[in-house]
Amino acid sequence: MSSTVVISIMVALIVLLLVVGAPIKPMRLIAHSTVKVGIGILFLFFFNVFGGAIGLHIPINLFTTIVSGFLGLFGVASLAAIHLFLIP
Repeated sequence: MSSTVVISIMVALIVLLLVVGAPIKPMRLIAHSTVKVGIGILFLFFFNVFGGAIGLHIPINLFTTIVSGFLGLFGVASLAAIHLFLIP
């Protein structure tokens, strides 16, 4: 397939999606999940800023951001407890 055919198909799908509309429920789920993960990153960042003074550091990666994003402050507290008691 040539590049013009591929681009034409992509443009047609985008126009069709704009006319018909995106499914609301999956888009809402993706948006809420993205916001929660962003909040989890902020929780971990501020925990690392303030916890650095007493020697606590939780790495910011996909697992810790998901845990802290979906569980909130309880998730950050559980990650801190795991860091203190289980990881030497």
